[in-house]
Formats: sequence, structure tokens, C-alpha cells
Amino acid sequence: MGRLLILGNRLPVTLRAAGNDVSIAPSAGGLATALRELHARQDAVWIGWPGEVSALSPEARRAGDARLDALRLVPVHLSPAEVSRYYEGFSNSVLWPLLHHFLDHVRFDDPGAFDVYEAVNERFAAIAAERFRPGDVLWVHDYQLLLVPEMLRRRLPDARIGFFLHTPFPASEVFRALPWRERLLRGVLGADVVGFQTASYRYHFVHAVARLLGLEPEIDAVAHEGRSVRLGVYPIGVDAGALGRLSASPAIRAEAQRIREQATGGRIVLGVDRLDYTKGLLRRLAAIDLFLERAPELRRTVRFVQLAVPTRERVDAYEQMHREVNERVSRINARHGSVDAVPIHFLYRSMPIEALTALYAAADVMVVTPLRDGMNLVAKEYVATRVDDSGALVLSEFTGAAAELAEALIVNPYDVEGVAAAIDRALRMPAPEQQLRMAELRRRVSEHDVHRWSSSFLGDLARGPALPAPPWSRAGAPPLDLAERFREAPRLTLILDYDGTLVPLWPLPHLAVPDPEILGLLRDLASRPGTRIHVASGRRRDDLERWLGALPIDLHAEHGVWSRAAGGSWCSVPLPPPDWKGDVRAVLEEVTRCTPGSLLEQKDASLAWHYRTVEFELAKDRLREVLTPLAELARAHDLEVMRGSKVVEVRVRGLTKSLVAARALARAPEDTAVIAIGDDRTDEDLFAALPPSALTIHVGGGASRAVFRLADPVAVRRFLRSFLS
Repeated sequence: MGRLLILGNRLPVTLRAAGNDVSIAPSAGGLATALRELHARQDAVWIGWPGEVSALSPEARRAGDARLDALRLVPVHLSPAEVSRYYEGFSNSVLWPLLHHFLDHVRFDDPGAFDVYEAVNERFAAIAAERFRPGDVLWVHDYQLLLVPEMLRRRLPDARIGFFLHTPFPASEVFRALPWRERLLRGVLGADVVGFQTASYRYHFVHAVARLLGLEPEIDAVAHEGRSVRLGVYPIGVDAGALGRLSASPAIRAEAQRIREQATGGRIVLGVDRLDYTKGLLRRLAAIDLFLERAPELRRTVRFVQLAVPTRERVDAYEQMHREVNERVSRINARHGSVDAVPIHFLYRSMPIEALTALYAAADVMVVTPLRDGMNLVAKEYVATRVDDSGALVLSEFTGAAAELAEALIVNPYDVEGVAAAIDRALRMPAPEQQLRMAELRRRVSEHDVHRWSSSFLGDLARGPALPAPPWSRAGAPPLDLAERFREAPRLTLILDYDGTLVPLWPLPHLAVPDPEILGLLRDLASRPGTRIHVASGRRRDDLERWLGALPIDLHAEHGVWSRAAGGSWCSVPLPPPDWKGDVRAVLEEVTRCTPGSLLEQKDASLAWHYRTVEFELAKDRLREVLTPLAELARAHDLEVMRGSKVVEVRVRGLTKSLVAARALARAPEDTAVIAIGDDRTDEDLFAALPPSALTIHVGGGASRAVFRLADPVAVRRFLRSFLS
């Protein structure tokens, strides 16, 4: 087993100028906290941004880099302009609000910010690839590096690559608002294992992949570009043991007691959040205002402490948030306070873990009410510090933690009255109920801690793909020397699929009209000396004749049922009586009627049900319903039921593209070089019928018996164009 290479936006330490020297300080943030110990106890290398160092002299920067190297930390230096557009711009003004469902905060006013984001991701991938040794494992983290897994895959095709998303993944309808949505999804799918905080975030990702990339994933895996990508749920935890020991220490217990004694009335309700609009601070303050109004007898006995940790202070939305929170706190204190009692103590600062743990230990109630949060480790930290099983937790249902911490008082953060009532209930909760709830919460937080999170993810990454490895080579495009041999062959036969190979797959079949580029390319190839072109498609002959009939090429419709030599007439293989069509048509017409977006295509030797524009879950439901009756009809009439790319086709048995292979080979001299290219399950029959000397190429992902692979129709056209140079 090699080393672990961790890639995150920030290093766990930050470089700072100290006169002519450089200092190193621990970085704040959940990722640094979660992985710091893993990095320390394993032979791990951490790659990330070390902080703003542009003010350092070259000598000081080299000295800082040397100190980082001694700590197994690798810096990715960014200029202030890159930080502004990659981090503050695209990452935190586009991705962050969108991932949290705050579309009104998404800023699309800097279209070039994505280019900077992409360039920075490329730099992360390049530095990681330089440091990589055979056997190493790469673990990429979070939304700032969504493109890195695919970039690493290009450089290191056989490496084990993991990606973990610490934020939520939004509903697919929200994610589709991004102009770069397909690019980002493909970036993530470069990993072998993709991890999410909750099952619902994984569900949203699966829907986005199905809708935007046209894939047909399972809930926990997806086949992509010849690989199986595992989709896992790994809720992140805290170092519960360390927090419990720290909380139980005499110094922390004494500090917690001091805090309680200073609080008017001795009851403390605590909130700890980054000052971020996703945390719901303004709605929480409205709930506190309502609570104080409805429980005036508690105004002098309860102190609300809100610790707001500064974050992204140069982003406009956060500056505005700070002003609004300050104004709201002032109004509430003016309304409900007195000369000797101020209900809300607002602290705008970071705190060392010792001081924060003392606050956790002192608080009678912890209020965690984000409007949306990937996990929220504050809730788990509070639970871990409650070593006497006292206290109560009020928790938003829109946090990832709510899926685990069911014994908390779960609230809707948008329901101000409900949050106010939950605070009141928490303060009045009897001690036995507190202990019953908190003991179970603490047990779960202790069992599912940060160490279990990392070992679970890395264990799955080491185990390999979730789906069986596809029975085909993972090689990419044909190597240059092999392609050159085929280009130099005196006679060449090209057998080409149409949809998904020569042209992209369209949502509706009738929209896949050939563009001028492909028409010109086919015409030029057909005029190449010694070259014969066959287009073999599942489409009806009318479509192929209308679109490609003017070209000097051979056409094969309905997978070879109909064929036409260049300039000749269409002829058909013998077909059995169509007495099976009525029953099959009835089944497919019914499923089409009740499935918006699907359509039924009728051919001479088959019937095809297309569902390319049907919503992912509905399509899966309809497939479960329709495949059983179709299988029964297939047995009764000696038919085949074929699954293609978002299509189910029922056809007469034996009428496959092997017919095309036989005709093409019969028309070619024995020494002819043969190349076949296709993207669908139906093309597997073609590949199987060709001799081993043929060059077979699969387009896109998924299992195939073809020897080589091209990514998409653009790559196919590029490959075919090379035969004209």
C-alpha cells in the first residue's frame, strides 16, 4: 500500500509573513480539523493552498516551502487574482450558494471565473500527479476541486482516486442552473469512489447524472467511460474521544463553571456558526425574539450566546450578512434587555478549541438551525462534550446531522414559531429526559466518529469498483502506430453506427439530422482510394435514405434487416409473419400513454420504446413494469427484447448487426482492413461477428467487447478525419 495524497483547497496550516521571516499557524475549518490527525498518523501528503504569500520575498517563500515539505505538506501557490476569481468568485459566489439551494445568491456576472477555476484545478492535478508514486491513493475534497478527479484520471489512468463532497448536493433541477453542469459532473466521475454526507445528497447526484449525462446509474454505482464509480454515503464525524476527554478535564470544567456563574440566572443557550447566510442566523434571531416576547419570566434567567466565526469577509454577501446580524441583535437587546441583563451576547471571532469546549460544556441548550448544511459538526461537537449526559440539542432538519441525531429536538428553521417553541421546550426539559436523549446521541456520535468516517471511505476505495469490472479493455483511442497501419492499408472498410457514434444522441430521435460536417466527412472518406463506407443503424430505411441516401456509401437499416449498396436499391432479409406485433404494440402503446416524454417507434422487424426525455425515477418504474410482459411475449413468439441507450426494442430473433458484418465482409477482398465503431448494445453483435484482425472501437462508457474506446462523436469524427490527412 502506498501513501495517501490528500487534496483540499487549504492546507491544514497557513503561511504568514513575519517581518523578513515566515510563520506557520494551524488553519481553521472543518476539513482541516477532520483530516489533521489522519495526515499526522499516516504516511500522508497534503496538497493545498498555503494562504496569501505574495508579500513574501522569494527567499522567504522558499524557506516557507521547505518548512511545509518537512511537514509533508505541498503548497499550491495562487496569485491574489486567482484567489479572487477561483475561490471568492466561482467557488463561493457560484458553487457554494447553488449547492445550498440559494439561487438568489448565485453570481453569474463573471463568466471568465470558471476558466480560472478550471486552471487552478489543473494546477492541483498537475502537482498531485508529480508527487504520485505507484500504489499511492489520491483523496480529493470538496466543491473547490470538482474537476480534479477527471484531470487526475487523464494523467494517472490506473490510480485509485476518491472524491468526497462535504457540502450538500442540490436537487437536480437546481444543479441544472449551472452553465458548466456537465463538465462538473464528469469531473467528479473521474473518481473511483464518490462520497456524500447523506443518502439524499447521493440521490440528487444520481438524478443529475441520469438527466444531464444520459447515463442509467444505480443508486450506489454508475458505469462511466469503461469504469465503475462507487457512490457512497459516509457521514463525517468528530473526534468524539478527544473532545470528551478535553471536556472532562479540570481546567475546562472550571472554565465552564465560571461562564455559568457570570451568566445572569445561570441558564445558557448557545449558537456557534460561521457567519454565513446558509446558517439561518437571522431566522434564529427572530425565533429568540419571539421566545423572549412569549416568556418574559425567563428574560433575566437565560443568556443567549451567539458565537459567529468570521468567514469570506471579502465577499459582498458576507459583509451584508454581518451588518444585518449586528442590527438585529441590537434591536432585540434594546427591546428585551434591562440595565443589568442583556439577553444576547454576540461574539464575532474565532476561538481556540479549549475555549469553545468550555462554552459547549457550559451551555444548557445548543441551537443549530442552518437553512441548509452538508453535515454540521458543531452539533456533534456539542454532544461529544456532554460527558454527564445533560443538555439539549435543537437541530435543523436541513442539516446532514439530522439524519443521525434523531434524539435532538428536530425543527424546521423556516418556522420561527416552531424554533421558539423548541427552545422553550429544551429549557424546560426534565433532567431524566435530557439524560435519556443525550446518552443515545453521545453513543452514536462516539461510534460514528471521524476515524470511522475516514476508514470507511478509504476501505471502500481500496476494495475496488462497486460493479463487476466490464469485460473489455480500458485502453483509450487506438495507439498511433496501429491507427497508422490501418491508414496505410490499400483497402479499408469502415462500418459505422449512426446515433451516438457519428452524431450525438438527441432527446428525440427525429432531431438527429446529420449536420454538414458529418455529411462532408462521409463523402470525403467514400472518395478515398480503396475505401468503402457502411453506415449500420437501428433506424428505419426511410430515415437513412432521406438523410444519407445521396452519399456514395452502403446503408443498413433496422440493424441489417434492410440494406442498400451505394447507388443501389433496398433489399430485405426474409421476415416471418408479423402476427406478434399486435400484442407487443398493445403493451408498448400503454406504457407510452402513461409515460410523458416517451415515444413508440414502429419498424418492419421491430418495435422500439424510447424514454430518453423521461424523468429518471419514472423511467425505472416503467421499465420494471414493462419488461416482464415483454419477456413473456418474447418467449411466446421467439422474439428478442434488447436494452439500448434509453430504448427498449422488441425484434425478431437473430436480426442483429451480425447481418451487416456478413454483408460488409462478403463485399470486401480478403486483405481488406476493417474498422467498426459503435456505441450501443446492438453494436456488440457487430463486433462479435468480425474477425480478430478487425479494429473495433466502442464510443462512450459502459461494457463492450470492442478493443478500443473513443469518448464521444466528436472524438469519432476526429479519428475518421485522420484518414484524410
